[in-house]
Amino acid sequence: MASPTTAAHERKPRPRSASRWRPEPRFRPPRRACPWFAAHEGGRGGGETAPSVPSFPSPRLTAGPELYIGGALPLRLLTGFDSLRFGLGCFLNPDFIGCALGAAWFGILLGGFLGNEAMATAGKVIKCKAAVAWEAGKPLSIEEVEVAPPQAMEVRVKILYTSLCHTDVYFWEAKGQTPVFPRIFGHEAGGIIESVGEGVTDVAPGDHVLPVFTGECKECPHCKSAESNMCDLLRINTDRGVMIGDGKSRFSINGKPIYHFVGTSTFSEYTVMHVGCVAKINPEAPLDKVCVLSCGISTGLGATINVAKPPKGSTVAIFGLGAVGLAAAEGARIAGASRIIGVDLNPSRFEEARKFGCTEFVNPKDHNKPVQQVLAEMTNGGVDRSVECTGNINAMIQAFECVHDGWGVAVLVGVPHKDAEFKTHPMNFLNERTLKGTFFGNYKPRTDLPNVVELYMKKELEVEKFITHSVPFAEINKAFDLMAKGEGIRCIIRMEN
Repeated sequence: MASPTTAAHERKPRPRSASRWRPEPRFRPPRRACPWFAAHEGGRGGGETAPSVPSFPSPRLTAGPELYIGGALPLRLLTGFDSLRFGLGCFLNPDFIGCALGAAWFGILLGGFLGNEAMATAGKVIKCKAAVAWEAGKPLSIEEVEVAPPQAMEVRVKILYTSLCHTDVYFWEAKGQTPVFPRIFGHEAGGIIESVGEGVTDVAPGDHVLPVFTGECKECPHCKSAESNMCDLLRINTDRGVMIGDGKSRFSINGKPIYHFVGTSTFSEYTVMHVGCVAKINPEAPLDKVCVLSCGISTGLGATINVAKPPKGSTVAIFGLGAVGLAAAEGARIAGASRIIGVDLNPSRFEEARKFGCTEFVNPKDHNKPVQQVLAEMTNGGVDRSVECTGNINAMIQAFECVHDGWGVAVLVGVPHKDAEFKTHPMNFLNERTLKGTFFGNYKPRTDLPNVVELYMKKELEVEKFITHSVPFAEINKAFDLMAKGEGIRCIIRMEN
């Protein structure tokens, strides 16, 4: 007795239509033909052979326009292959596999069309919104700017999220070495590569990246040294407002150049950077969270873990409990410090700092003696390690003089005023106290920053607790107001909303 499947197979077939793909007589599946099988085994009505559809991806495809799935994966559509008919046929097929293939195919096509949109802007000027600082200390103005395409060894990045750092405010107020205006500030951000210039091979359109205010060329003595991250080519230069390749700005308004800031200028929907100043990261990492790792958090974390290197069970003092200082405290907690003493003039920060590992707090205003003396009395001669994160020259001196003689190490992180001078008695050095400075927590941007992101992905580093506010790009000046009031830790600026 014939099985139900066989009986169904022997039913009289319906008339064939020349407009629909059908398998050749030698291949007759039990159920209605799926276009996937038809594409592999048969042809069109009248004996026309259908083009072969290899499994995805396949390097054998050579014809047709190139698309970018999600902006990264290459696919070539076959010339003469009816992609729409194939997708519809699969999607409407009663078989689960056919339906799944149809859904997947439409996803591929959608990714391709989105990729084509990116390809359409490659090599062309992009008009977008940017927050321009026309003069020192004045509110930023949202303007339409023109962003030129990237040149050799440059990339153009679509910024999705950015954050305000004290360094932006410092130079916006023209406290830096040489005021440069009009300018687009911003250097702490996350985005996606839109296009790349000649010679760029490490990243491609669609890659998720964190812009970094310093770079890593991977060729100079500093980059090749395991002890330094001070790249000769891409070291931070706050005075330079142009690209290093040709000495020109990639931003303009009505033909007038708008200057860059520390090679990043992330207060713009699109920006151009040297490829050495972007760190390619895990695309699964949420950019609205990990964007803060491109500057402040990594700086504080690395200052403690990479530079101060507190032994397990040691005592650490953190001067300044802003975002960088809290990250330094987090580093001390991760390192296993038994006492983490927060020092700040703002008592409202103390309770928040407990979340980051601080065990004790000192407000210099509460004492009639130098804070370094207070700390020495609290710790039987001085703390084992101190990390200064304010940029205040007095705090820098206090952080150094509060460490224990013989083995104490002080690390300076904050950026001082251009005219500031560090003064201490030479005996503090002769008594074997060590003073160190750090730059970006001694992290090499392209090599090490992806690993910091992975710490977050593995839940070993909590980033969410640093983020206290969020504003749309149109309200970017609110972020400046919050920082001026000392409210919150980090404010995320959403570029698209």
